[in-house]
Amino acid sequence: MMPGLQHGPLDAAAVHLCIDMQRLFAPGSPWQVPWLVKILSRVERFAEAVAAQTIFTRFIPPPNKHDVPGTWRRFYERWDELTLHRIDPDLLELVEPLQAFCPPVPVLDRWRYSCFTNPRLGALLRERRSSAIVVTGGESDVCVLATVMDAVDLGYRVVIATDGVCSSADSTHDAIMSLYHARFSQQIETASLEEIRDAWRS
Repeated sequence: MMPGLQHGPLDAAAVHLCIDMQRLFAPGSPWQVPWLVKILSRVERFAEAVAAQTIFTRFIPPPNKHDVPGTWRRFYERWDELTLHRIDPDLLELVEPLQAFCPPVPVLDRWRYSCFTNPRLGALLRERRSSAIVVTGGESDVCVLATVMDAVDLGYRVVIATDGVCSSADSTHDAIMSLYHARFSQQIETASLEEIRDAWRS
């Protein structure tokens, strides 16, 4: 199936979930995602247009590598300089253009990949009676992927902004976008931010 909004327009209760557009993934960080800079202005304009429907998220590392279970401990043995006892706290903040939206736009934190591991996300979606989620941010093949698959399992319609998500690896970004088209076309749609905005009923 070709990309685009194959299942009709979005209603006013849809939510824009902007994932982890933080200094932690901006240039100069050990976890920098070069494409973040390239999508930032588009995501900023989109968030401004749908500010009342936007939710931001942040990935917050644990205090230290001993505070997480299983393979997360091995992960933070590799990235010990980014645990909370060593990290520059400024890296945890949203990138500057997006900070201006908060408040009133909510910011939800968690330390695992999927944004649904913060129970407040599900609560906000239920409170707003949302059945659809528009996704921007990064990384498309890590935290975006984990969040999208949880959303699918929970029955949400998911729309991924093709020009509003990014990864540090072009090959896996391209592969995951192809996977969405090939295997999840009834549950996941991909479209440009312009097409999404034009199809979003106020």
